[in-house]
Amino acid sequence: MSAATDYLEQVRADIAKRDPNQTEFLEAIDNFFKTIVPVLEKHPEYIKTNLLGRITEPERGIQFRVPWVNDNGDVQVNRGFRVQFNGAIGPYKGGLRFHPTVNLSIVKFLGFEQVFKNSLTGLPIGGGKGGSDFNPKGKSDAEVMRFCQSFMTELQRHIGPDLDVPAGDIGVGGREIGFLYGQYRRLKGYQAGVLTGKGLSFGGSLARTEATGFGLLYYTEALLAADNDDLNGKKIKVSGAGNVAIYAIQKATELGATVLTASDSNGFVYDPNGIDYKVVQQIKEVERGRISDYAKRVETAEYHEGSVWDFDVDYDIALPCATQNEITGERAERLAKNGAKVVASGANMPSTPEAVASYKKHNILLGPAKAANAGGVAVSALEMSQNSERLGWTFEEVDNRLKKIMQNIFAESKAAADEYDLGKDYLAGANIAGFNKVADAMMAQGII
Repeated sequence: MSAATDYLEQVRADIAKRDPNQTEFLEAIDNFFKTIVPVLEKHPEYIKTNLLGRITEPERGIQFRVPWVNDNGDVQVNRGFRVQFNGAIGPYKGGLRFHPTVNLSIVKFLGFEQVFKNSLTGLPIGGGKGGSDFNPKGKSDAEVMRFCQSFMTELQRHIGPDLDVPAGDIGVGGREIGFLYGQYRRLKGYQAGVLTGKGLSFGGSLARTEATGFGLLYYTEALLAADNDDLNGKKIKVSGAGNVAIYAIQKATELGATVLTASDSNGFVYDPNGIDYKVVQQIKEVERGRISDYAKRVETAEYHEGSVWDFDVDYDIALPCATQNEITGERAERLAKNGAKVVASGANMPSTPEAVASYKKHNILLGPAKAANAGGVAVSALEMSQNSERLGWTFEEVDNRLKKIMQNIFAESKAAADEYDLGKDYLAGANIAGFNKVADAMMAQGII
């Protein structure tokens, strides 16, 4: 084995010894390490200074209790987390996730991925992530408000416009961001740049809501263009029916594709005539209903329980926009049999390692999450810029900047893959391109 391989094995063993039960974090580490061997071989100074040992350990991890009172007057207690993973290129930046599955392992996995995703945007932002095992589903607005106020009462000690700038993620939308910001302002005063994803009336950015979904399609468009292809006439499977999925469906439709599916945790709808994103938007964003309601309103649609990836239909492109590890190795094999040629990740790490191996076997192009779904954090950083200027940009200006950022992300990923003779392995290309910028910054700043 090479010195690089030996070094990676040692770092991996040290992490597993410290964090043996953090399966999601270890999976993210394994996926990343597989792709950067050639970089370490080219840069032995990274091994000498134990760069990987430093970059895989968060600069700071915060865990705290969140007590709150439900509508029945009962006191509830949840856990809150914030992991400030790496600030070498800018203030920590990453979303807050409110979901029962949230734990330290998931927050660390998401924060680690966020470091390189943020690096890829070309904007001066470091990586972090946070959240709570609180579930906003089924809670009243008053309960969500009380939880958010309690959560921010502790979190405000650890964040700031030039230190750490959280945003939304699963379970944290405009309602939650509003409550969180209101409590921050009450405690610390007006600092618009401390949270992104805010309402337009108090420092938010146009196109922020659409950013991750739109950006996913801009990335996919660039990936296809490198293969002398485009989205026009393509059939697409989308999983999810949240913010990312809704606006991915909208942009895909505008670019000439037909989106066949949308899903939630109970099941999915299939519409051969194309999913109407406005109906999904009404059900999910306004009524907070289930995707099954779509089939009751659109005659050509059918509802099925289970995973959209277990449903056989011919299609060209897969856009997983729901959650991590939703496409397993078995489902990837099915995806190949259905004719898909591209998988672009709207969710964070939606494909298992077995699925990624299957894509390679079948020559399916993979757009990894840290590249393909970076549109959200890109526009969050643009929101920070607008807050610093105390100005607001037009939708068209933000959208044009977003499109250029996503095109550049693909171009840099492709250039990195080309540099190391990796062919169309855009997962490795994205990892290397994102890693290079952070590594350069860390080396320049010394052993800190």
